[in-house]
Order: sequence, then C-alpha cells, then structure tokens
Amino acid sequence: MYTLAFKASVKKDFKHISKADIAFIKESLYTFAEHFCASYEQELMRTGKIKKLQGESTILYRLKLRRYRVIYKKENDILVILVLSVKSREGAYRK
Repeated sequence: MYTLAFKASVKKDFKHISKADIAFIKESLYTFAEHFCASYEQELMRTGKIKKLQGESTILYRLKLRRYRVIYKKENDILVILVLSVKSREGAYRK
C-alpha cells in the first residue's frame, strides 16, 4: 500500500481552492493511494485519468480530478506518492 506525502508548496496551492474542492481532492487522493497498484494505474491510464508527463528529467504523472490536475511522482523503494502540485486545469502545466 502506498502512502501520501505532500510537498510544502501544495499548501500554497490549496489557498487558491475552495474548501469543498480541497475536501474532494484530499478524499480522492487518499482513495487513490489506498487502491494504488500496477493494474489500477493501468486502468486509469487507459481511461485518461492518469498521464505520464513528457519532457521532465524525473518521471512525473498527472492525475485529473474534476477541473484540477495533481502532479505526482512515485517513489517505489519507500512506497510513497509525493504530491508535487495541485492546480486548476488552466495553470497546471506552467512552471
């Protein structure tokens, strides 16, 4: 089973999101981490909810949650999903 870890900048991202949406995002992320396995990931990739991002030196993934995009990476050796960013669709891919 994977655990979630949030980068410090995610707190800043949450300041620009409504409390109801934050609750939805957190609940979805904890469910995602609880059910995460290779077959679950492949199913979400097939449906388009997860996409491997291109052009990065580290392997990053995008998870779609309504109009928000969660950028995350997997650290297999310690089984952690590190949430790097939570942004609306419009600003998710800008650095």
